[in-house]
Parts: sequence; structure tokens; C-alpha cells
Amino acid sequence: MSALDIELFLCRSDNFGVLLHDPKTGLTAAIDAPEEAAILAALERRGWTLTHILTTHHHGDHVEANLALKEKFGATIIGPKNEAAKIPGLDRPVGDGDTFELAGHRVRVIETPGHTAGHICFHFPDEKLLFAADTLFALGCGRLFERPAADMWTSLQKLLALPDETVIYFGHEYTLSNARFAVTVDPENIELADRVKEIIALREDGRFTAPTTMAAERRTNPFLRPDAPGIRDTLAMADATDAEVFAEIRKRKDSF
Repeated sequence: MSALDIELFLCRSDNFGVLLHDPKTGLTAAIDAPEEAAILAALERRGWTLTHILTTHHHGDHVEANLALKEKFGATIIGPKNEAAKIPGLDRPVGDGDTFELAGHRVRVIETPGHTAGHICFHFPDEKLLFAADTLFALGCGRLFERPAADMWTSLQKLLALPDETVIYFGHEYTLSNARFAVTVDPENIELADRVKEIIALREDGRFTAPTTMAAERRTNPFLRPDAPGIRDTLAMADATDAEVFAEIRKRKDSF
């Protein structure tokens, strides 16, 4: 089994496009399909042929190019069974705990309702890769459109169980905005302050902030740290549950 090559690029205005390629077999999978033209350009740039689309949720900015790419390449579309009726061209519905292989690479499905009711993440345990789409961002998490905060907190706890060295690809380049918010609820976190400086430098240089790691998010992402005393003090929620603190952080971000 060969190592996966990964191509990261921008789609639309702020969506990340991701291609995974197995050089031994030629298998190439897109994580979601935000924009046909951008994905075609990335495939041409690398000389790859699309074989699969791994769909995380039904929002238009993640499935827009499903049918066009399926028609052009005959790509197999794998996506969330709890949103099956909303995923264009879906061939294989999958749910929480399901596993499958892509060119010998094990893939585990983690269902993470919150942003949408049936959102899933794709975890490659052997490669220590997570494709989190709109559940978990660098220094942020997805806005809650279809499920309550308590459900999203439960979903994030599933991701928190992954090893620190897990490399995380996420759905949007929202990191600078997330960073500016994070320091308002976790102002005494020195590691967060240092990370914000790094993020500003990356964006000023025109570079992406993806991927991130679980270690970095565990230490600096306020949405994963509702138990942190500093955050609880800032929010005046010392005696609240983690779920209640998370809900307050999400509420504040919505109006930030």
C-alpha cells in the first residue's frame, strides 16, 4: 500500500477542495465537490483521474459538482446515509462506524450531527487523517443549522477522542475570523495568542491555514475547551456543564 498524495486548493470563495491520490492504483478521491472548474483544474495540474467523491453533507457548496463530475468520470459517490435523499448522485450511503477501503486504505465513518443533521467525517486511521468538512475548523466549528448545540458538542467529543497527531483537513478558510473570535473567550491562553500571530502571517503571505492537527486544536480551539477554567471565568460560567459552556461559545460566535 502506497502513501496517499494530497492536493489542497481553493474552491468558490473560501471552500477548500481536497484530492486524495493513491499513486500505485491511480485511485483519486475528492473530499466533497464544491466547484467543478476548480476540481478539474486540480486534477489536470496533477495528471490524476477522479474515481470517487466522499461527500460529508448535503449543503450546496459541498455537493454542487457531484453530478457533473460523476457524468464526466463515472466517479463513485459515497456519502451520509442520513442525508441520502439530499446527496446528488449518491451510490453508497454510509453511517456512523461504517468502514470501507480505498485502494487498501481503511476509512472509518464518524457521524457528527450539528452543522447538518446527518453530517459525517471521514477518518483514515492508519494515515492519521481526518476530513472534518464543516464540523471542525481550525479554531472553530460549524454553525448549527439543523441540530442543537448539545448534539454538536457530542459530535466534537467523538473527534476529541482521536490521537493528537491526527492531521485535520476542514471545509473552509475561516481561520483568521475564528482566531479573532477565539481570543475574546480565551484571552489568557498564551499558546492561542502565539497561534493567532502565525495565522495572521500565513494569511498575509497568501498561504492556507489547513491542515491543522488535533493537538493544536485541543490546546487552542475554544469550541473543544469548554472545560478550560480561563474560558469559564471569561464567560462567568464556572459551575456550568461543558455542553452549556459550548453552547454559549457557539452563541457568541454566531453574533461576532
